[in-house]
Amino acid sequence: MRLATDRVHVTVPATSANLGPGFDALGMALNIRDDISVRAIAGPTTVEITGHGEGEVPTDETHLVARAARRALEVVGAPLTGLELRCHNRIPHGRGLGSSAAAVIGGILAARGLISEPEALNDEVALHIATEFEGHPDNAAPALLGGFTIAWQIPDVGPRAVNIACRSDISPQVLIPRDQFATSRARQALPGLVSHEDAAFNAGRSALLVHALRHDPTLLFDATADRLHQGYRAPVMPETAAALTELRTRGVAAAISGAGPSILILHTPDGLDVADIVSNLWHIVSVDVDTDGGYVEGNV
Repeated sequence: MRLATDRVHVTVPATSANLGPGFDALGMALNIRDDISVRAIAGPTTVEITGHGEGEVPTDETHLVARAARRALEVVGAPLTGLELRCHNRIPHGRGLGSSAAAVIGGILAARGLISEPEALNDEVALHIATEFEGHPDNAAPALLGGFTIAWQIPDVGPRAVNIACRSDISPQVLIPRDQFATSRARQALPGLVSHEDAAFNAGRSALLVHALRHDPTLLFDATADRLHQGYRAPVMPETAAALTELRTRGVAAAISGAGPSILILHTPDGLDVADIVSNLWHIVSVDVDTDGGYVEGNV
């Protein structure tokens, strides 16, 4: 496999995973985008960061975009060239909005744009590589495919995902706190086993969520209820738990975004202003469901 060009530009959306009951399975792309410019070079990899992560993340070959790009090039047998990366990050880091999945998918798509046979890094291969990095495909799937996605894994085969069209009038809001929160810490709060009753509850609500997003947003409050992860994470993110409880007490279809600490709102009762419910510690952002997913914009 040879390189067809030495320059490419990629854009990737933020994502929100779980959406309440769909733990490690459901996800949604949001129109907050990171932009990545890539140039293949003969020397060592360098990374320039603007926006979120500036001064905080690595600026060498250990940067997540660079690692993902080089892994994708390795998978297809392309030259493991040095990379010059310019990353403009609009997706907040450590807030449960898929910044790491966006970086991984961005790197893989950059590799796709560089090689002579981009079909060798088709969506199936890209999702497989991304899941190597992420551990599960719930954020990687919407970052890659856009929209509302259902992802699953088949033992000895790998991850799979489908994109499900949702209503065009779904207008999410994201509540973003000032402070970051480690996904690993949120994972550690989860129990090793859950009850059959709670598993059955979430199975029903996950199925209802698919219907609500496609056909009937008035059902989104019931459809975003969860018993598998949010309650267990409450002690380690009390501000998020308190805001979520207040929102849902008022009938707002809200859920922790991914591992938190951000909150995703999918539906608010008419006449209710979210800003009147939560404290000014939260930055409230109105977003659209991003239907494009990550893509290569072309050479730069």
